[in-house]
Amino acid sequence: MSLRRVLLVARHVFKESVRDRVLYAIAGFAVLLVAASILIGQITAGQDIKIIKDLGLATIELAGALMTVFIGVGLVAREIERKSVFSLLAKPLARWEFIVGKYVGLVLTITVNLWAMTAVLFIALAILLAMSPENVRLSWSAPALDARLLVVVLLITAEMALLTAVALFFSTFSSSALLSVVFTVGIFVAGLISADLRNFTDIVNVHPLVGQLVSTIGWLLPAFSEFDIKTQVVHGRSVPTGFVAWTLAYAAVYSAAVLGAAVGIFSRREFK
Repeated sequence: MSLRRVLLVARHVFKESVRDRVLYAIAGFAVLLVAASILIGQITAGQDIKIIKDLGLATIELAGALMTVFIGVGLVAREIERKSVFSLLAKPLARWEFIVGKYVGLVLTITVNLWAMTAVLFIALAILLAMSPENVRLSWSAPALDARLLVVVLLITAEMALLTAVALFFSTFSSSALLSVVFTVGIFVAGLISADLRNFTDIVNVHPLVGQLVSTIGWLLPAFSEFDIKTQVVHGRSVPTGFVAWTLAYAAVYSAAVLGAAVGIFSRREFK
């Protein structure tokens, strides 16, 4: 059964990733930063809660991106370098099941870590809430334990699922882990400014052909900037449900397309 084989590969990836020292180092660093933000927030009187939320959410996103890139690019490349890919593909395991299983396993790993860090952030916020007098609480533009923070993390999780597909895509055809990292980081950074690229002609006065080319690239790149709603939520502004639903759908469709491309490349690749 295909689903069973995909889940077996995903389980193997999850167990292997959990033992990865890089993952522990990044996750540990993120947890320390989120916890330390309760002290950093004291620098600006009256703005403690905003600083803790902003720094905590930014740290969660950064840690998720680092985990995704440095683990994702090695998912397939590591199997090829170890020659273990031959024994895996010799089993009744289709190549698409191998790739999809790797993807599901890493997304599960990243998701668990992101929400574990979110729990730490909420603990830090709960501590600040308990320590703050009533007059300080009334000055906050949003509650300390704001449920909308969960929406931010949900979109970060979707963003990392899309970045995982990109990392896996480059891992399927590049024999160099360093190149895969460079390509993945490059796409991620470009995706963060994709909105500016799409409106390039409104920002810079250039030849129409150049502007059209840059704008087209902006539309083709994954729009990672659309997942960032940290500022709105930290400052107590609401986020439309329709926007969240559209963004999640966009992540699912784009991830499926990139994953399909990765499967296509890997299915045609010859191993020596």
